[in-house]
Amino acid sequence: MKKIIHFIIFLMILICAILFYARFIGTTGLNTNEIVINDSNIPVSYDGLKIVHFTDIHYTRVITNKRVKELIDEINRLKPDLVFFTGDLIDTDSTPNEENKQKLINFLKEIKTKYGKYAVIGNHDYDNHLELVKEIYKLSNFTLLENSYDIIYNNNNDKIFIGGLNTVSFDLADIDETMKYFDNNDNINYKIILVHEPDYTDTIVEKYPDVNLILSGHSHAGQVRLPFVGGIFKNSNAIKYSEGFYQVNDTKLFISNGIGVSRYNFRLFNRPSINLYRIYNN
Repeated sequence: MKKIIHFIIFLMILICAILFYARFIGTTGLNTNEIVINDSNIPVSYDGLKIVHFTDIHYTRVITNKRVKELIDEINRLKPDLVFFTGDLIDTDSTPNEENKQKLINFLKEIKTKYGKYAVIGNHDYDNHLELVKEIYKLSNFTLLENSYDIIYNNNNDKIFIGGLNTVSFDLADIDETMKYFDNNDNINYKIILVHEPDYTDTIVEKYPDVNLILSGHSHAGQVRLPFVGGIFKNSNAIKYSEGFYQVNDTKLFISNGIGVSRYNFRLFNRPSINLYRIYNN
């Protein structure tokens, strides 16, 4: 009987320790994943292009101002040419007060890039905070893409196409509208699409097989991960494509694990992270 009681006590202590770690340690820190992309379609004049991709902050849920500042400092340390944010700036269940809103604007405004910084709407953004999120992006000098696009040029006038989709979760994504540029203009060799929910990738690739790169978030890589099992919590529209890298025909899909949390305030074996892509013409 004593052995059983000791085992139960040990098990309870272990569970409490795991929960404590997942809540107060697993949600902190920041990993930077450096990824090399080789693609002969990118113009030679953009060889070595540096892109920082971050996603899913879910601000004020567990992400504090201190954590946001650390994130922005890390992004600027990397000296990116482009910065992409793929949605869920604010969590559905958390509304920042006026002071925190202004702090977030000031932090995001500090991000420095060569060609620009772009964002798309996530399902949490749309669900409760759409106008607030739009205001924050505008005041922090982010270009918000809602089934729309932008073209960047370098000193050689070589072009890269950047398209951004609205949230798939509310059936608002429209890849045809996003790609309208090509109805009346010549092709651009390198095309990047930003979309919050990665499972929309099949629709993109089926309709536009020459898209080179898709960047996404939403999945949090399962948020709680176990050895040999992987992510535990699956988000809708991130079932087929849920973490890391996928080659979908000729298109590369990368999913960032994200910064914050949703539903449950835990991360286990899945520290917050951003992705740094270096794109080379070879």
